[in-house]
Amino acid sequence: MIGKLLSHYRIVEKIGAGGMGEVYRARDERLERDVALKVLPAGTLADEAARKRFRKEALALSKLNHPHIATVFDFDTQHGLDFLVMEYVPGPSLAETLADGALSEKEVVRLGGQIASALEEAHSQRVVHRDLKPGNIALTAKGDVKVLDFGLAKLVQPASQTTTVDTLSETQSGAGTLPYMAPEQLRGEAVDARTDLWALGVVLYQMVTGRRPFQQELGTALAADILQQAPPPPGRLKPHLSTRLEEIILKCLEKEPEHRYQSAKELLVDLRRPATLTGVSPRRPSDALGVKVPEGSARLRLMVRLGAVGIAVVALLAVLIGLNVGGLRDRLTGGAASGPITSIAVLPLANLMGDAEQDYFVDGMTEAVITELSKIGALKVISRTSVMRYKNTDKSLPEIASELGVDAVVEGSVLRSGDRVRITAQLIHAATDEHLWADNFDRSLGDILALHSEVARAIVSEVAATLTPAEESRLATTRRVMPAAHDAFLKGRYHVAKFTPEEVQTGVDYFEKAIALDPDYALPYAWLAHAYVLLGQPLNAMSSHEAMPRARKAALKALELDETLAEAHLNLGYVLEWHVWDWAGAEREFRRALELNPGLALARAGYGSHLMVTGRFKEAVEEMRRAVELDPLYPHLRTLLAEALWSAGRFDEAIEECRRALELDPKFVRAYRVMSVVYWTKGKPTEAIRIDLTHLRRPEEAAELRRAYETEGLDGYLRAEIKRLKNEEGEFRWAVQLATSYALLGETDQAMRWLEQAHQERRSQVASLKMNRLFDPLRDDPRFQDLLRRMNFPE
Repeated sequence: MIGKLLSHYRIVEKIGAGGMGEVYRARDERLERDVALKVLPAGTLADEAARKRFRKEALALSKLNHPHIATVFDFDTQHGLDFLVMEYVPGPSLAETLADGALSEKEVVRLGGQIASALEEAHSQRVVHRDLKPGNIALTAKGDVKVLDFGLAKLVQPASQTTTVDTLSETQSGAGTLPYMAPEQLRGEAVDARTDLWALGVVLYQMVTGRRPFQQELGTALAADILQQAPPPPGRLKPHLSTRLEEIILKCLEKEPEHRYQSAKELLVDLRRPATLTGVSPRRPSDALGVKVPEGSARLRLMVRLGAVGIAVVALLAVLIGLNVGGLRDRLTGGAASGPITSIAVLPLANLMGDAEQDYFVDGMTEAVITELSKIGALKVISRTSVMRYKNTDKSLPEIASELGVDAVVEGSVLRSGDRVRITAQLIHAATDEHLWADNFDRSLGDILALHSEVARAIVSEVAATLTPAEESRLATTRRVMPAAHDAFLKGRYHVAKFTPEEVQTGVDYFEKAIALDPDYALPYAWLAHAYVLLGQPLNAMSSHEAMPRARKAALKALELDETLAEAHLNLGYVLEWHVWDWAGAEREFRRALELNPGLALARAGYGSHLMVTGRFKEAVEEMRRAVELDPLYPHLRTLLAEALWSAGRFDEAIEECRRALELDPKFVRAYRVMSVVYWTKGKPTEAIRIDLTHLRRPEEAAELRRAYETEGLDGYLRAEIKRLKNEEGEFRWAVQLATSYALLGETDQAMRWLEQAHQERRSQVASLKMNRLFDPLRDDPRFQDLLRRMNFPE
């Protein structure tokens, strides 16, 4: 990000990070000032409606104008990143200051008064902070307070949604930061201004004593103390603390909101009283030792209120944690060290049947869980193609997680016995290899789709990912299947994943078998469409005239049965783009696929390809990068990214991505092909020809073309290629390739003749006409421009 320009803000350095985003110091190049730029986590704003809501509420926050509140300047979206622009405060945070120990009482009162004044202003505008803590309080060069992130917790996580927080981590979650959360927040109740006053009480306590009032390290034990235990009077830790300031702090920390200060103004009045400001009213020795508790104190009232019921609750929590019920202890201790989980990889599930013939079934379970999880916009879920590289691997989980760039991994096993299937899954924190959660899920084969959904929902719950209502609905909606039909479907998908013409055709046979068994089952139709798309383009095992209409028919049937199948929309988009040349229709289908499954890497790549062929090269690169993030070890997507970079004129970056693809698969032909055309475009034909002859040709072809190049140079090489293509069976299949060779020779008339032939034959490669830089010599030709118009390319 360093040096990157978002709108008119040039990023200078990273200054912080947390669950609510990464924070950078940036330069406002219009107003020539430094600002703090907070980039929100990917998926925070799932759609344009959420973005409009955020913008509206951010505008309300920008109206907070107070000397002790960091001002919100702007909210914008650039390059797929949503970010807030705020006042930059160059001084340390209060958390950094408190790392050196407690502050003097006079300083506590001064800074506490400034924080209370900031809260008073915000509350008057009906803005509740929700996550007040030392890390969100900055100190200016003059030593004054600036409160940061007012209301941001609400914007990132709507108040109607709750997140279970079970960690001591200072990392922000939508619900707040546990050590500073008020009891009503923990109970999931509505929050108001008094919730901020509790958090301020915790901050004041920490400023006075150098520690927080509740010290448990285990998340649930800490939550129990906040709910049930009285805080130790701060005077015990600070014997010379004035009784007046202690009373103020303990009043902020009353369990019930109605017993606290009712407004920040009321608190501010008490803080400004002279007795508190001067630090007089020293404590009596008995108070300092905790021997005498004044009658009516908050501690005594709480002890009476707690009684046997409170003790029983705490005891029950201790038992549950001690027994590790539901993996609670592991989850909490792991969570305390790990922070929020926003990215995840489901590793290949283990086959417990002892039969390699069942691998198709187990791999199908793995892919199904991945598919369900990838529907959650708030999670980055690594795609099947990348995780399958770790099948039977001996690499450690931290090593795998590092290579995939994820916070956590899911591993487990599948056992099928009779008409029952069981999935055992466990969630593991990536960096520490700590187990956070584990469970078993058992269903009949007829309910296998519900099983996938159940496993996904459990994982989503454990990582506390925020679901939109639509996502919740899709995860909850399943249907029963005919086991034999689903089994045939899984076999078909297993063969299609091998990505050869023969295997994909075997997949077609299995999908048709599944459809014959259960004509109302939508998934086999969607994947049948995918298989035909592959056979027509890119495998070229069938003519597009034959493959694409079949793909379209299957996709439409799938959508007739289930409109929410992202795979069906994706493959219909391919048909509309490569065969029908309906650019608007294709974009509609690609965007609908991403709406239904934002983590589907192939949908990202499909939309990226659409952006590329329609001339939106910058957007294409961004979308392809997102696809690669979801499937980082899949050379096909790396090569598509290289094509997008090539079409955008970023040749060196394109070559680098081809090299990365070849590191993943040294025999991946398409990467060599793209690298060759990039070198042609760069004006380095010798290097392009070397790659072509070494990696892309059969030995006899290579020998013939090498002789032509050595004797007649570049023109001889191109004419030999033209002669070879014309001698191939069905020369019209190679119309676009012939046009390319003629264009490189500078023979425009011949190039246009073959492009017209390809257009009449509706060859799918013609769809790449606008982005293919090998046709740059033809772009000013009126005939070429007319051809683009007749293909209805968007301007």
